[in-house]
Amino acid sequence: MSAPAPSLLPVRRWLVAIYALIAAMVVVGGITRLTGSGLSMVDWHPLMGALPPMSEDAWQAVFLRYQQSPQYAQVNHWMTLADFKQIFFWEYFHRLLGRLIGVAFFLPCLVFVLQRRLRGAVAVRAGVAFLLGGAQGLLGWFMVKSGLVDVPEVSHFRLAAHLSLAFFVAQWVQWLWMQLRWPRRTEGEAAGAGAMASMQPAIWGFVALLSLQIVYGAFMAGKRAGKIFATFPDMNGSLWPAGWHTGDSALHDLLHNPIAIHATHRTVAWLVAAAAIALAVVASRRAERARERRIARIFGALVVLQVALGAATVMTSVAIPWAVAHQGVALLLLSASTALAYVARGPTADPTDAA
Repeated sequence: MSAPAPSLLPVRRWLVAIYALIAAMVVVGGITRLTGSGLSMVDWHPLMGALPPMSEDAWQAVFLRYQQSPQYAQVNHWMTLADFKQIFFWEYFHRLLGRLIGVAFFLPCLVFVLQRRLRGAVAVRAGVAFLLGGAQGLLGWFMVKSGLVDVPEVSHFRLAAHLSLAFFVAQWVQWLWMQLRWPRRTEGEAAGAGAMASMQPAIWGFVALLSLQIVYGAFMAGKRAGKIFATFPDMNGSLWPAGWHTGDSALHDLLHNPIAIHATHRTVAWLVAAAAIALAVVASRRAERARERRIARIFGALVVLQVALGAATVMTSVAIPWAVAHQGVALLLLSASTALAYVARGPTADPTDAA
C-alpha cells in the first residue's frame, strides 16, 4: 500500500507569502522612484551588497561615489551626507527586499522538492518562477545603469520592462497557487466547460489592455508626466490636450512625449474601466459558484478604486501616498483579472486540506 501524498497546504501558504513579498516589492519600488532614490546606489553587488555602510568612513566613500554621478552633479548637488542617507535607505531597502525574496523562494522550494510536495510540472513551474525573479534583479540593474550616464533619468522603456516583469512574476506565482488550490477536474468528473467559458477571450483581451495601461503607467513615471495636468476628468480644460504632436510622428509622441503619454494613459483608463465593469457584470450573472461571483465582484470593485486613485494621483500632483496606492492596486487588479481568467477555464475541484 502506497503512502498518502504529502499535503500541499505548506506549499500554498509559501506561494501566498511569496506573492505578498512581491507586492511589497512593488510598493517599495514605487516609493524608491517617487523619492528620487533609485540612483543613489551607483554600484551593484548582488552577492556581497547585503550590508549597508557600517562606519562613517564607509558612508563617506559611498557618498563620494554618488557625488560622481549625474544625479548629484545636475540635481542633488545641495545634498549633505545626512540627506544622502535618506535616499540611500529606500534604494538599499528595495535591493535588500529583492534578496530576501530570492532566499524566501529558493530555500523552501528546495525543501518542498526533497519532500516531494513539489514534483513534475509543478516543480518545473516553480523553478521558472525562481529564474524569472533572478531576471528581474538583472533587469533592475540594467534600468538603473541607464540613469548613471549623462542624464540622471532611467530609461522609461527599461522602467516599464522592470515593472511589467514584476507584475508578470506575481501572476505566475498566483497562477501556480490557483492550480494547487483549485485544480481542474478530470473529464470524468466535469460536466462541462462552465457558463463562463465563452468569456475567456474577452477576459484575456482585457488582461492585454490592462497590461498596456500598466506599461503606460510606467511611461508616466519615467517621463514624469503625471504632474503635467492636475485636473480631472479633463486635462486643463481639454479632453485631449494641445502640444501632444511635437515629434517626427504620432508614434514617436505616443512613446516619448510626456503630454501624449499622459493623455493616452487617461484615455486607456476609461477603456479599462468600461471593459472591466462590463466583464464583472456578465461574469457575476454567469457564475455558477460563490467563488466565481466573489472574484467577479472584487474585480469590479478594484477597477472603480483604481480609477479613483488615478484621479487622486494627478489632482495631488503625484503625492507619494496616492501614487504608491495607485501602483499597488494596479497589481491587485491584474491579479483579479488573472483569477477571473482561471475560474472561467472550467470546473475546478476543492482539495480536502484548507487554504
